[in-house]
Amino acid sequence: MHSTPDSGAEVRGQHQPPLLKREVGLFGATMMGLGSIIGTGVFVSIGIAAGVAGPAVVLAIAISALIAVCNGLSSAQLAASHPVSGGTYEYGYRWLTPSLGFTAGWMFLCAKSASAATAALGFSGYVLNAVDQHRSEWLVPLALGVVLVLTALVLSGIRRSSNSNIGVVSITLLSLVVFVLAGLPTALGAGTTHLKPFFAPVSGTASPVAGFLQACALMFVAYTGYGRIATLAEEVRHPRRTIPLAVIVTLLVSMSLYSAVGLVGVAAVGAEAFAAAETQKTAPLEIVARQFDVPGAAQVVAAGAVTAMLGVLLNLILGLSRVVLAMGRRRDIPSCFGNVTGSAATPYAAVILVGALIAGLVSIGNVKTTWSFSAFTVLIYYAITNLAAIRLRADERLYPRVIPWLGLLFCLFLAFWVEPLIWLTGLGLIAGGLAWHWMMRFNK
Repeated sequence: MHSTPDSGAEVRGQHQPPLLKREVGLFGATMMGLGSIIGTGVFVSIGIAAGVAGPAVVLAIAISALIAVCNGLSSAQLAASHPVSGGTYEYGYRWLTPSLGFTAGWMFLCAKSASAATAALGFSGYVLNAVDQHRSEWLVPLALGVVLVLTALVLSGIRRSSNSNIGVVSITLLSLVVFVLAGLPTALGAGTTHLKPFFAPVSGTASPVAGFLQACALMFVAYTGYGRIATLAEEVRHPRRTIPLAVIVTLLVSMSLYSAVGLVGVAAVGAEAFAAAETQKTAPLEIVARQFDVPGAAQVVAAGAVTAMLGVLLNLILGLSRVVLAMGRRRDIPSCFGNVTGSAATPYAAVILVGALIAGLVSIGNVKTTWSFSAFTVLIYYAITNLAAIRLRADERLYPRVIPWLGLLFCLFLAFWVEPLIWLTGLGLIAGGLAWHWMMRFNK
């Protein structure tokens, strides 16, 4: 038996708590994954990664996608075997130890709460820029407004949230297709001029190899939204078939788009211009698109950036609230957050807590969560995912055991290629979280 004394009904009492409704099919689950992946990742992180790796960012996109595939398949088979809300938080409890399960949930909450606040502020900034309004005092109120609206949308139930997500993601995907098609003539005209030397030394990195490995870690974060499919496993129809297919389709679509966007962008304007665009106030892809010869391309990309921020924020509220739900069920946080109520079978308390937490971070107005911090915390999260997948029995396993082993080794290797201050901070947060966890267990 892989379950621990803290798993299942023993933790939550003698009866099974109310479950969420299975409302999401393959298309909806895939679009949830794409809505979580294709957001700040493609509109921001390619520019950041280009700044540390130069033209080799194109290869970093492909390498990080392969690592994401290993992690995605591990997440898929775990969710198929144990289709409940909570993702790796639940898998850690079931197949590993309570401490590792809690660490996974804690890392997810730390990274994604700040990412959600950043997405809200990013949405606000893009909208204000689009209407040529540069008064900074409007930034936070508009961001708080969109957090409030999307929190209310998630409270209305998973079906309405899923349908809204499909519309938002469709616009974002269209804008990226426009970027690739509009930039292709410019990229073909430049040939390989902007791709040489491929492994170029970049200022601020120890060596081209170090810059490339850091870029792989940064780009990996851009693919990690597929984990949101696993956190919603309790709401997916036929999870053993739907979840693996949704994860695979999500990764194939996002990998194809990221590769096309990265290659066209770097080949058309060069890695230095691509990286410089990231430091400006608008979306980097929009600035790059202004150099294309197709009228209106930059405006379409800007609209896609706005919808991308909405999609990221919506899916983060969904995913975070389901992890809070799982933690409340196990009483790692107050048990009131583990309740499911209402005709829409929604975890109201968990959603409201997540919305309030994000709004609090937004209110600061200068949330500067770096992609390096997100990279470290997410890589630790997926290292635990792969470790749990290694523990699957033969009858639970959908894929060869070598896949989670590769995912585990790559995650641990890349995690410590970010800046030392970042991973030291991350280790400190893990220690603080575990101290809280042990205190809560002692008081149970």
